[in-house]
Amino acid sequence: MAVQQPVSRVIDLLDPHRNTLFNMSLDDARDAVGSGQPDRIAAIDGQFAIVASEGQTVRMARTLGRPARYFIAKKQAGPALLVADRIDRIAERLRAEGLIDQFHPTYTRMIPAHYLVEIRLVGCPDPNPTYQRFFAPRRDALPADPDVIGRTYIAAVYNEIGKWLVRLPVDAPVGVLFSGGIDSGAVFVLTYHAILSRGMNPGRLKAFTLSIDGGGDDLDQARTFLERLDLSMFHEPIEVLSTDIELANTVRFLEDYKPLDVQAGAMGVALLKGIRRRYPQCRYLIDGDGGDENLKDYPIEENPELTIRSVLNNRMLYHEGWGVESIKHSLTYSGGLSRGYVRSYAPAVSLGFDGFSPYVAMPVIAASEGIPFRALVDWDHEKLYALKGQVVSRGVRAVTGIDMPVFAKRRFQHGAAAPSMFARMFPRDPAPYRRLFQMIHDQPGR
Repeated sequence: MAVQQPVSRVIDLLDPHRNTLFNMSLDDARDAVGSGQPDRIAAIDGQFAIVASEGQTVRMARTLGRPARYFIAKKQAGPALLVADRIDRIAERLRAEGLIDQFHPTYTRMIPAHYLVEIRLVGCPDPNPTYQRFFAPRRDALPADPDVIGRTYIAAVYNEIGKWLVRLPVDAPVGVLFSGGIDSGAVFVLTYHAILSRGMNPGRLKAFTLSIDGGGDDLDQARTFLERLDLSMFHEPIEVLSTDIELANTVRFLEDYKPLDVQAGAMGVALLKGIRRRYPQCRYLIDGDGGDENLKDYPIEENPELTIRSVLNNRMLYHEGWGVESIKHSLTYSGGLSRGYVRSYAPAVSLGFDGFSPYVAMPVIAASEGIPFRALVDWDHEKLYALKGQVVSRGVRAVTGIDMPVFAKRRFQHGAAAPSMFARMFPRDPAPYRRLFQMIHDQPGR
């Protein structure tokens, strides 16, 4: 009979300053996670990744905007549980502990967003963790009225932006990662309105757009957007060369290999490096990642696993993937944006920024889950794709009084808007990305 050993050591490598908590202290939030009560965790207002341990029990919870993963190492005195936001950080600590021979990147597990993960006993053999959902927004709670939906959804986004703004140093610059698309456009307009309505200095605000080899689709769209609102004075194109962008470097930043996320991540790395060169002290950035997931705005036809029925019938499919109860759930990665948010998080953290997206906040996701998509689009793909512009533009007008420009989406995109040259530059076949990922981790911790 195998003898199981209790947790003897928890090594929490998460940076507590990466948590954005609006209604309680970190200690109170840790107590909520440690309680094992999903309702208490759901009451935490903010974006967080938190570990709490008590005796033989370790509990972990995170929201979409704060990726985290863990690894169990065997030590002579008993097992150790390591938690970090990156695979290489776990590897570095194992190397320092003399335990690197136990490591492989696929032995780490990503904590799925919106679940309490609990490990009661670890040792030989390691038991599987248990999962309890702590965020379960009510679906179809709103009337099938685009005006009501837009006002409700954008009011939730605006509220998150306001809570975030008032926590920043009063004179700190605020940079919007801005493509002129629906999500980043709404974030810019709402942030601008929030700054003015609170009597803050609008000169703090900047709209950063990536310009590759002197141009790009995003640059043209962003300029047009701001010109129509007579707000071009806030625009700052960030010039980079396409030859400066390396596929291997992006895979190293993201520690992942999904082609479309790597494309989006490559743009993020290039843009943030350019901002860092221009503004060495810049810290606070806000973006629109997660807006596509909330409004289910992806080309279903490009994914053979999806149908419009699977997208509309499954709760938060684009946010969480098929779910931890599914046979498709990976042990190394969680699903959907829970996995993919590293495309925004990892470059920002690695380059010294505090990034924030209001779209991945639980109140905003709850508002989006309340949209009666099935009643509004009647299983029609094109109606679904058109819905986002209608909802967001009407909501922005209701909240701010500003008529926000809405442009037809370039359907090849995924996540952050990508210039067409990037779609050509990076292959869609996942095999090259997987090979790069494996090569990078052949020397773990380096």
